[in-house]
Amino acid sequence: SKDLSYKGGHWHEKCFNCAKCSRSLVEKPFAAKDEVLLCTECYSDEYSSKCFHCQKTIMPGSRKMEFKGSSWHESCFVCQHCQQPLGTKPLITKDNENYCVPCFEKQFAHHCYSCKKIITSGGVTYHDQPWHKECFVCAGCNTQLCGQRFISKDEHPYCVDCFSKLYAKQCASCKRPITALGGAKFISFEERQWHGECFNCAKCCISLVGQGFLPRQDYVLCHRCGSA
Repeated sequence: SKDLSYKGGHWHEKCFNCAKCSRSLVEKPFAAKDEVLLCTECYSDEYSSKCFHCQKTIMPGSRKMEFKGSSWHESCFVCQHCQQPLGTKPLITKDNENYCVPCFEKQFAHHCYSCKKIITSGGVTYHDQPWHKECFVCAGCNTQLCGQRFISKDEHPYCVDCFSKLYAKQCASCKRPITALGGAKFISFEERQWHGECFNCAKCCISLVGQGFLPRQDYVLCHRCGSA
């Protein structure tokens, strides 16, 4: 029988086999790992990378793509939506699927209710609609409202100053605007309004909230003061 040699080692012809599947390696391509001989198929199964997408072996010598610690066949590394190769293009991952930037923006990105452009980060929600922070402004003076107190009127947001000037009723006592900020209470009587804390007897200053009172032309009195 033939004497076969490889890197200083010698084998009988019948012993020159793959260490894993035992197929003969005589006159066939093979690979060695730690002095162990393997056929190319077993070597690939044992030591070659597997494609993250199709789970098949990436054969030695073939081009592979590396991303976030995983490997892909070049033909498997494509946009989940348009199926075009991603190569080295910028990409975005969602739910373990890769997308080219244009497809991701079309499929998932929010568009600002005001300017209609894509919101890439941050943003605010108003009336269940997304807005850029810089687009969410007072309908009166265009001041940015993000992080500020505001009041809604006819589905438009207003800063406190603009709302007070344009829409708020005036307290009959202190003459300052009455707003609903913080759930503040107010009293209304014959087309006049008062802040809850301002609705007091004009003489003794006792609170008249929830109490009987006597109206006068420009003020109100408690029964005791009004009867004196």
